[in-house]
Amino acid sequence: MKALVTGGGGYLGGAIVRALLARGDSVRSLARGDYPQLAKLGVETVRGDLGDAATVSEAARGCEVVFHTAARTGIAGTRAQFERVNVEGTRNVLEACRAQRIERLVYTSTPSVVSAGGEVEGVDESAPYPERFEAEYPRTKAIAERLVLAANGPELRTVALRPHLIWGPGDTQLVARIVARAKAGRLRLVGDGKALIDVVFVDNAAEAHLLAADRLGPDSPVAGKAYFITQGEPVAVATMINAILAAAGLPPETRTIPPRAAWLAGWMLELVHRAFRPDQEPQMTRFVAKQLSTPHWFDISAARRDLGYSPRVSTEEGLRRLAESLRGAGADTQGS
Repeated sequence: MKALVTGGGGYLGGAIVRALLARGDSVRSLARGDYPQLAKLGVETVRGDLGDAATVSEAARGCEVVFHTAARTGIAGTRAQFERVNVEGTRNVLEACRAQRIERLVYTSTPSVVSAGGEVEGVDESAPYPERFEAEYPRTKAIAERLVLAANGPELRTVALRPHLIWGPGDTQLVARIVARAKAGRLRLVGDGKALIDVVFVDNAAEAHLLAADRLGPDSPVAGKAYFITQGEPVAVATMINAILAAAGLPPETRTIPPRAAWLAGWMLELVHRAFRPDQEPQMTRFVAKQLSTPHWFDISAARRDLGYSPRVSTEEGLRRLAESLRGAGADTQGS
């Protein structure tokens, strides 16, 4: 099939692109940046902004399915910037699907759309959206998810996936930040590190997207629904962080900071960055402080049942692959 992947140059988007190519599908990518590696893979690339409706519609021309992974993440940026990409951009994707008569849309959401920052233990997709959010990213993603699910119908079948903490080789966010802060001596565990969280290996997250697309046929039981996507085995925050450090050849982190102190630091840093560095991510935020100190794990029974999803790459195997890639990156750096 011919697929459009928005954000095809991103971490998850790139994994979806590679998975599609591996099974013989034709892929087009829409992204703001220039990604020569995609062209080398044989991907048709379109450079443009999600906020430009005409560009999005033209990028979707001739496609049979859209994987909408592009989003503004983190905390840096204004309310208007988050809404332009995450909300208006999603509206443009939906309009493009309708204009180009595309019948299937797989939207990449986040479990944060149903979490206001408190404890989340074993919840399923019946969990409601909270009344308020502490950050623009989850707030605007929740709006976008609602738009996507409400758009589901006979002519356009939609599904939303909620992968949690995607990681693996090549990760420039979670893994890279943990490793960089550890090397700089700035890494701390928030609280005792025993809070259980869910994570998902990048190839598993990508496979879930393909499974969802394949099941969006006429009268599909997955259409109009959202699904949590994880490894299916919650792990303690400290255990996961130290496993990543071990993969990078670094010693485990044992130093801690009280959750309340981390939350206050995040609040102060947010104020400073909002006033003087609005385009930069703070070292800590209130949202991240709560995410690192409270349980966040989810019931993926629905994904197993409806999508046929089962994480094929175990956490142990994922860590082995991560260690191998980090060793390779270190060798490349030393040789350059």
